[in-house]
Amino acid sequence: MTRPLVMGVMNLTPDSFSDGGRIDGVERAVRVAGRMLAQGADVLDLGGQSTRPGAEEVGPDRELERLLPALAAIRAAHPAVTLSVDTFHAAVAEAALAAGADWINDVRGANPALRDPAMLPLIARRGCPYVLMHSRGDSRSMDALAVYGDVVDEVRAELEAATVTALAAGVRPERIVWDPGLGFAKTSEQNLALLRRLPDLAAAGHPLLVGPSRKRFIGAVLNEPRPRARLWGTAAVCALAVAGGAAVLRVHDVGPIAQVARMAAAVAGEPSVSPPRR
Repeated sequence: MTRPLVMGVMNLTPDSFSDGGRIDGVERAVRVAGRMLAQGADVLDLGGQSTRPGAEEVGPDRELERLLPALAAIRAAHPAVTLSVDTFHAAVAEAALAAGADWINDVRGANPALRDPAMLPLIARRGCPYVLMHSRGDSRSMDALAVYGDVVDEVRAELEAATVTALAAGVRPERIVWDPGLGFAKTSEQNLALLRRLPDLAAAGHPLLVGPSRKRFIGAVLNEPRPRARLWGTAAVCALAVAGGAAVLRVHDVGPIAQVARMAAAVAGEPSVSPPRR
């Protein structure tokens, strides 16, 4: 992954922080997927569980009810698309992979207290790309856990520890993608510190996924309370993330950010690549 891939966010939930309820059925999901692909998305990330601060956990059964019909319809409409599923439940991940998903994006991947014990054996068995994200606590407790001496050193150490655990479970090293977890148990200043020192995380050798899209820290810097009005702040972060070594940009506004990614890569002289599949 040399040229940053653009991952389009598809929240199949009524309560996600900036776009909950906008994808309200299978037909709408297929239309949104087609639009994102036309705008330059390399990967689509489907989620049936909101992970915003304070979100209620709905459980695997409800998550699958939201996820599987849309996933199957998008796969049928776009057979070549690379599909990621945003879940921390191994049962959801297993059903999604069986239905045609390619990646698993686990917000609890580096959270040993809450990681599903069945997740790593599943990833090892299926051999799929696995986004291992840094977080602490759950949606209700994470804000109180944003306490670090050096946030970059501690996030890296926790990602490294989780990677050792994944490798011991049989996950192939080239299938692991790191996500520093912007907004998950981090203050605004801690998010900015992670972005400034992305090269320190990239030096570990795993591709980095950066997901700044419309997040609170951008609103805090810009004094912009409306998530959907944070596009240009998101674009600025994404351009700097490319310079810092990001391999994947996870965003809601695919069209503008695809342009940002292409332009930043052109300035850096990076070649384009295709996203890995299973």
